[in-house]
Amino acid sequence: MESFTASIRLQAAGSPLSSGASASALLPLVEFGSNPGALNGWCHVPDRGSDIPLVVVLHGCTQTAAGYDRGAGWSELAEQHGFALLFPEQQRANNPNLCFNWFVPGDTARDDGEALSIRQMIGAMLARHAIDSRRIFITGLSAGGAMTSVMLATYPELFAGGGIIAGLPYGAATSVTQALQRMRGQGHADADTSAALLRAASLHAGPWPTVSVWHGDADTTVAPLNADAIVDQWRTLHGAAQQPDLVELIDGHRRRVWLDGSGREAIEEYRVAAMGHGTPLSTRGDDACGTAGPHMLEAGISSTVRLARQWGLLDTAPRRVLPKPDLANAPIPLRSAAKGPAATVQDTIEMALRTAGLMR
Repeated sequence: MESFTASIRLQAAGSPLSSGASASALLPLVEFGSNPGALNGWCHVPDRGSDIPLVVVLHGCTQTAAGYDRGAGWSELAEQHGFALLFPEQQRANNPNLCFNWFVPGDTARDDGEALSIRQMIGAMLARHAIDSRRIFITGLSAGGAMTSVMLATYPELFAGGGIIAGLPYGAATSVTQALQRMRGQGHADADTSAALLRAASLHAGPWPTVSVWHGDADTTVAPLNADAIVDQWRTLHGAAQQPDLVELIDGHRRRVWLDGSGREAIEEYRVAAMGHGTPLSTRGDDACGTAGPHMLEAGISSTVRLARQWGLLDTAPRRVLPKPDLANAPIPLRSAAKGPAATVQDTIEMALRTAGLMR
């Protein structure tokens, strides 16, 4: 059954992967802080010396960390090219459909809830492994894509770039009802108002992470208009023009690029032709990576490989080098607040799921 976080089809957006498939390359991450969001953590760190990049990967609804990793092929690529992975993972006690709670205000604010749990996991990875703090990236599918938007907004100083796959813009919804509307592409704020939400999410004043947006043009779970809303939110923040600076076809799929004031590729958007709701894969050819399955879709183009290449993870040198912050020793708030009242939210979600015929 499909599942996205905010609601019925939102809980419908995440996509089930069979969680038992093959042995996982991931190891548990334990004792990483107060964990107010009550998430699990998994990691993969190749033995490749010091100053290695880190990619944070957020699964979709009904998925597990290991299942999404198998489908998208991230640990396969990380082992080949020597970068580390972190997989935060939702628990059923927080969300019965294993969706990250991207529409719950208590989980989407800086230093609170699930957002803080993910930040604490990253802090633990920095403290325990030889991670290059200038090269931390984040990506996710569906509910994980929406949570990627949350992390880029609330901790922009932490990330060099992010990849949002079939997701939604930051701050798009603060309730189940709003989440359903936004998934359908309805009620989004204008670009300036949406960018203001990003600015208000932290005290950061720049530079801002690059953003890569991926969406199937046949997605009926999360409307492709959400990709446009994400681009508009970040385009305004980066000071990019309304019209793209480059439009090209990559393996038959449209790619648009917006440059910031310095001429850097600040935003890219892939509109994957004839693809529904899921992560685009290429399981054949030079960029073969991952395993097709529910919502892990053969599209002749791999978002995993393309993101890794865009972020310089497949090259000998990083594409973006900034003064190296001391994030490993930066104070991380250790809030241990219980998760907010879930009964009312869950009752609402289940009622919506039944109404949509997605739950009995």
